Amino acid sequence: MVGLKLFNVKSGVTEVVPRLAEVEADVQGLVEAHMEKMLGVTFLASEYVIDCADGGRIDSLGLDENGAPVIVEYKRGTDAGVINQGLYYVAWLTNHKDAFRSLVRDRLGVTAASQILWSAPRRICVAGDFTRYDAHAVREHRRSIDLVRYRYYGSDHIGLETVASVTGSSAASRRVHRRAAGLPAVRRQDGAMAELAAAVDETLFGLGEGVTRVQRKQYAAYQRLRNFACVCPPQQTKLLVYLRADPKEVDLVAGFTRDVTGLGHHGTGDLELQLRTERDLERAQDLFRLSYAAA
Repeated sequence: MVGLKLFNVKSGVTEVVPRLAEVEADVQGLVEAHMEKMLGVTFLASEYVIDCADGGRIDSLGLDENGAPVIVEYKRGTDAGVINQGLYYVAWLTNHKDAFRSLVRDRLGVTAASQILWSAPRRICVAGDFTRYDAHAVREHRRSIDLVRYRYYGSDHIGLETVASVTGSSAASRRVHRRAAGLPAVRRQDGAMAELAAAVDETLFGLGEGVTRVQRKQYAAYQRLRNFACVCPPQQTKLLVYLRADPKEVDLVAGFTRDVTGLGHHGTGDLELQLRTERDLERAQDLFRLSYAAA
């Protein structure tokens, strides 16, 4: 289980007594208003009506940091049907790509619509709680699903806690991926950079529970709910890693760390690491943990 993260949505002092929302719509409205901050997802639409025989209405639609479609569903408390409902909507989405592509184009532009990562649609369920059967069920599905427990703390804060998080593959497949597919092209290369890339992959997965990876052509993103590290394919003499850590909180070292806030690069993150040796990887451990905690 990933640790609780508190988000200040107004101002004031956090009360220590957690509570559920009065109604489900309160949770939805709050998350939609702060979706990028909380989930790393750009909000696209609310109460999206789907066109099918049985009908339906998707609570929220979005696009994550890596261009993957995201369906977000909300439950005030615990709902035994939440997993199957989400899978139904994901199936509809993958069979109606044109409708989603049109929505992205209207909200975010042509470029974003042309770069949608259809291989990794995500489903995020935000609820008051989940049963142990829910956590087991998501691990049996070959879909990317995140179960997120919420609590209100007073009127100013909401806490989110990831109960279960899986990528679109089985646990066995993820173990194979961890050994061999963190950066697929790297393993087929010879030399120090290949070994370093493999070591970085193992290190990032080893930071804690709930780490998943999304592979894009230009980078591999390691995420909890949000990206915390993006690793680019190795160059001849170095490996570039981008972290969510705030560069202002880091003592920057020339040739090792760089503030890339506002600068274009593949992946996400404002702190660039330049790794050349195993010693650099050792130096990066605290920064990896800092970025993991920030996600």
